[in-house]
Amino acid sequence: MILQIETATASCSVALAKDGNVLGFKQVNGRNLHAEVITRFVEEIITGAGFSYNNLDAIAVSCGPGSYTGLRIGISTAKGLCFALDKPLIAVETLSAMAEGVAGLDVYSNQTDLLLCPMIDARRMEVYTAIFNINGEIIKPTAAEIVDENSFADILQNNKVLFFGDGAEKCFNVLKAHPNALYLPDFLNSATHLTKKAAEKFNNGNFEDVAYFEPYYLKDFIAGKKAL
Repeated sequence: MILQIETATASCSVALAKDGNVLGFKQVNGRNLHAEVITRFVEEIITGAGFSYNNLDAIAVSCGPGSYTGLRIGISTAKGLCFALDKPLIAVETLSAMAEGVAGLDVYSNQTDLLLCPMIDARRMEVYTAIFNINGEIIKPTAAEIVDENSFADILQNNKVLFFGDGAEKCFNVLKAHPNALYLPDFLNSATHLTKKAAEKFNNGNFEDVAYFEPYYLKDFIAGKKAL
């Protein structure tokens, strides 16, 4: 049984999964709520499903890229649970988990020629992004991209690309002029999207060093100036 934590964006969620099936799930969408709700969600998910912490086999966490603060909260929580319970830590790359979430939707699962482009909001017109095929294989690796009207032109030339995530919300007005650019609105990052990757990593014994593991920030953190 794997406890799954997602805090890389404004969405904060926790899921409990066993053998690739989600047993319970809690989520809230809103900035600056993660620290307030995360431990309560963990407690409610485990006890609500009739289990105890000792029933857990591993803790999986969305490891970035994403919000600096959100990632710190999620990974600190996951590491604390791993230390306290002596359980292994599984890290799932956030953009990969997002792609898994969309690929699992019935409307897209059979569209083998469709490419998936998750986007996480960074600053201004910059996003953290990557491109995957419908099987979750990487077509274009994770990068920080400044989006303009020429972005992804080479890939869009011969492929339909589905853009989604909070970064896509601000960028799609620039990209939608291309007939091969598609947009999935209202997508929320979810701990349930970690299920497939987390199960695969658990079965392969692909665990992180709990003491030294750090979030995948992709870029250095830049603090904003305090208001006078």
